[in-house]
Amino acid sequence: MGVIEDSEPPLKRVKGLLEEPKSLPEYNSTAEPVSCSLEDQMARPLTSQGDGETIGSQGVIKKTEFIKIITKALYSLGYNKSGALLEEESGVPLHSSVVIQFMQQVTDGKWDDSVATLHMIGLSDETIVKSASFLILEQKFLELLKVEKVTAALETLRNEIVPLHVNLNRVHDLAACIISPFQCVRLGISGQETEVTKSRSKILEKLQKLFPAAVMIPEKRLEHLVERALDVQRAACLFHNTSDSELSLYSDHQCGKNQIPSQTLQILQVHNDEVWFLQFSHNGKYLASSSKDQSAIIWEVKENGQVSLKHTLCGHQKPVSTISWSPDDSQILTCGLEEVIRRWDVSSGECLHVYEKPGVGLISCGWFHDGRGIFAGMTDRSICLWDLDGRELEWWKGQRALRISDMAITDDGKRIISICRESAILLLDREAKFERLIEEVDMITSFSLSKDNKFLLVNLINQEIHLWNIEGDPKLVSSYKGHKRTRFVIRSCFGGLGQAFIASGSEDSQIDVQPFKYSL
Repeated sequence: MGVIEDSEPPLKRVKGLLEEPKSLPEYNSTAEPVSCSLEDQMARPLTSQGDGETIGSQGVIKKTEFIKIITKALYSLGYNKSGALLEEESGVPLHSSVVIQFMQQVTDGKWDDSVATLHMIGLSDETIVKSASFLILEQKFLELLKVEKVTAALETLRNEIVPLHVNLNRVHDLAACIISPFQCVRLGISGQETEVTKSRSKILEKLQKLFPAAVMIPEKRLEHLVERALDVQRAACLFHNTSDSELSLYSDHQCGKNQIPSQTLQILQVHNDEVWFLQFSHNGKYLASSSKDQSAIIWEVKENGQVSLKHTLCGHQKPVSTISWSPDDSQILTCGLEEVIRRWDVSSGECLHVYEKPGVGLISCGWFHDGRGIFAGMTDRSICLWDLDGRELEWWKGQRALRISDMAITDDGKRIISICRESAILLLDREAKFERLIEEVDMITSFSLSKDNKFLLVNLINQEIHLWNIEGDPKLVSSYKGHKRTRFVIRSCFGGLGQAFIASGSEDSQIDVQPFKYSL
């Protein structure tokens, strides 16, 4: 750092510097916007043309602001000539001459001049002026230390920064830099010349956030306004089911009902009894179905949307109740009703393994999140986890799973979810050995876990579907009605782009689809 040319020892000087009067207020970090009234934040009006003129059909867009935002966007996109030409042709400067001078002084490291110019900008809120001065003088202090001008840095800290009475904790950190090189590193002081330019640019960014928008237009303001407009259109679109790449600035966005599948494209008729379960593979290339006829079928989805039979999976001695695709879609599990679980190779249709437990029937199945094992619910109300070769890894016995049960495991493999009583769902944390219950008002027939593992759709025997948020303590957030159920197990699911819809089967031969909009 060099030699300190002062009559007092360094430690004594630093200690005296930190001994502030008890009445000295502590301010929040200057990197955060200062809270004050809108009237206080406004700078004095800058001279420009057409301040009162408005444009747009509703007359709420100030022409001057609109031009400035476009100019700012041109400069941000690198179109400097176009930005300068717009300023000249419109007669509306992006910044006042004082602000331009101030920004250049900060960029050039003319700290004393920039502080003086700051007071000429016309900011009516003294708190903002002090906070901005602190940022500038802090940068001055750090750069002086970097070139080992310790005495000058100390004078800046003692005579310019401390009297501002801003951010006392930060003042302590800066004082520690004088005697501790490690503190300098922590604060980001670098000896490379390129870092000086970067740090000064960051100071300008902080100042921009600190100043009222009327003084310095926020970066990417036009992009922000356009994105907000698209967000509003997307949120208001009742049938939204298109990717963001389909959104256009040329016209207002609105999806029609045709975005929701509503016409029969193909009828698959191979099973010779009731179809109990359907599930697409994660990549959408395959569809699997299981049936009361004791078989399961893997269907291949062609690029044109047509579906063809790939494999018929036979070997179960009882109806096949559920299906589960492996995480990489290369294998599939089929569960015979109170029978066994079979694991199949999707490409060949070959049965790779049979999972069973003597004297106990299996009623549900699923995969580990990493595809290296499976789990199952048993008729003896237990849950069992196996590796792919059938070795038992974990086993929970007790009031865990109902005989007619859905099961799921979260993507991180930490929580197992199962129906444990007629009107309750168990959320079992494997690592913490902690359990939570979702208590329903009526008998549960099935449930479905959302892809983000945050929500459960629970079908009840009373013809209602309940949506639960299962992050933290479970919370009922919505109810859905309209589908019909009298005899069979009716399932519901999340679907559409981003799982933006909830769909449910119904015994009146209809499929009910409703938008799913919920904010945490």
